[in-house]
Amino acid sequence: MKVVIVGGGKLGYHVAENMLERKYDVRLVEKDKFRCMRIANELDVEVICGDGTEIETLDNAGTQNADCFIAVTGQDQDNLVASQLAKRQFKAVKVIARANDPRNMDALRILGADIAVSSTEIITNLIEQEVDIAEMHLLATLNKGKAGICAMTLPKDTALEGITLKELELPEGSLVISILRGDNMMIPNGNTVIHANDEIVAVCEGRSQKRLLKILREHK
Repeated sequence: MKVVIVGGGKLGYHVAENMLERKYDVRLVEKDKFRCMRIANELDVEVICGDGTEIETLDNAGTQNADCFIAVTGQDQDNLVASQLAKRQFKAVKVIARANDPRNMDALRILGADIAVSSTEIITNLIEQEVDIAEMHLLATLNKGKAGICAMTLPKDTALEGITLKELELPEGSLVISILRGDNMMIPNGNTVIHANDEIVAVCEGRSQKRLLKILREHK
């Protein structure tokens, strides 16, 4: 998985460290030269010294079609611009942005980011849950990041085709709250039959998100 992080402060450093431990391909963008040198010396990560709001810098960081782009600078305006460029110019698959001021959350979501969060704890939890964000995405966070509402579309060759929801062995701490099938949304019960290409929306607590992903991604 290719990950680009803009912002080499405490949070950006911590996120990069977590990603590297999981053997992801990580690039970090930071405009402060001394901070770049420190990060490069302490972490085995490719550091691009430049402004994350500039197209050339993001291009040098390999933002094109990145699996995940994370903007965590101390300036919401910079996070907004970087997120917009990553999503629209470089077609990043998933864009996460930090809102230093919670009042800017809606603007970040509407104008650029797939996920906007105001708490460093929430961003860290997103990483520590070890969820493959290319397959499952977080719709909202609950209880200060300790739980979330997640969604995933079942593959065409899903092993779950034709079974009922009550037959699905859900991990403890998770609950399916809706199923999207084409243009229709249903509130499921135990007798609801699951089909390929259904989008499953669930509430997940703690690490149950990772376990649920493993169940839903099973192929025949």
